Amino acid sequence: MSNRDLNALREALVAFADARQWDTYHSPKNLCMALSVEVAELTEHFQWKTEAESRTLPDAERQAVTDEVADVLLYLLQICNKLNIDPVEAGFQKMAKNALKYPV
Repeated sequence: MSNRDLNALREALVAFADARQWDTYHSPKNLCMALSVEVAELTEHFQWKTEAESRTLPDAERQAVTDEVADVLLYLLQICNKLNIDPVEAGFQKMAKNALKYPV
């Protein structure tokens, strides 16, 4: 995904929420709680699977996982929008910190 695509998605999220007047409900706190629920829903698809099973999901379940991944991404981007965080830059900064913390 290019950064332009990510920015377009962020803008679309703002427009989607604005059209529904959801800003009142979209505080960072509420979005973070919603994110945790979506992560739990994603996790549920892998509960009780073996390592091998988790790597080879049937098509229907893979689509359900894809939907949950999208939910996680969308809530995370909404948090970034509310707190003016560039998620790509944050990711690169965290990787640089991790490289220092966990050298090769």
